[in-house]
Amino acid sequence: MAAITIYTTPICPYCNRAKDLLKRKGRTDWKEVDVSDDDERTKMIEKAGGRRTVPQIFIGDTHVGGFDDLSALDRKGELDGLLAS
Repeated sequence: MAAITIYTTPICPYCNRAKDLLKRKGRTDWKEVDVSDDDERTKMIEKAGGRRTVPQIFIGDTHVGGFDDLSALDRKGELDGLLAS
């Protein structure tokens, strides 16, 4: 099963939506990184190829992107395979 890392902030509604989608997929074992701290945000931006918004979601070594990207993968039927890899 692929490891999941979600970069978030405490007041991010899209972060909560992403976590809700993952819960519906049976996954609650993600690592959540709060990027309210500038050092953590800088690390996220570097890892996410310059993207500054939250959430930024990684499944295994794959940078999924934000909630819209995660949701699009689910609609295309590709999220389950990525989560299982």
